[in-house]
Amino acid sequence: MKNVFSRNLDANNSLLLLVDYQDRLFDGIELRSCTDIKNNAIALANGVQALGIPALFTTFQAKVNGPFLPEIVEIFPHASIIDRKLSSFDILEDHELLAVINQSGKKQLLLSGLWTSMCMCHTSLHGLREGFDVLGVTDTSGSVALEQHNAALQHMIQDGTTCTCHLDAGRLRTDTDRTPKLVR
Repeated sequence: MKNVFSRNLDANNSLLLLVDYQDRLFDGIELRSCTDIKNNAIALANGVQALGIPALFTTFQAKVNGPFLPEIVEIFPHASIIDRKLSSFDILEDHELLAVINQSGKKQLLLSGLWTSMCMCHTSLHGLREGFDVLGVTDTSGSVALEQHNAALQHMIQDGTTCTCHLDAGRLRTDTDRTPKLVR
């Protein structure tokens, strides 16, 4: 039996998927400070960029909620930003978005959504059903309360998502012969 809890990040087969990091969507997050979430997401983006992993970003109604965080876009200036029109916590219900991910050929999703209990959890579960190996980054997201955050994480883990934090994501890599590129 395959031990699904010892999977590692394969930089050559991974895609960073960051969901809805927009200023107006930070409203209501109480679990940790919005500054901590932003800083952790920026640190994650820098680490992933150093490993050569491509990125895909989503926004929801960017005209209303604002653009994707420019500090992260600056790290990945060529990354696609898809402005979702479908009102769903599961971004993979958007067939165009799912097609873009499938066309990348990557089978590991390094995933974080601004809201753990909404976009991150629902997208993670759908990604698993689609056959992706999902690694959820937990300290780059938040919720209204710790209970919601923890319940979402438990659901994700029970269904097969490997959860980590931004500092550990690079440690999970398997292709140790690659030297990370320095950023900035």
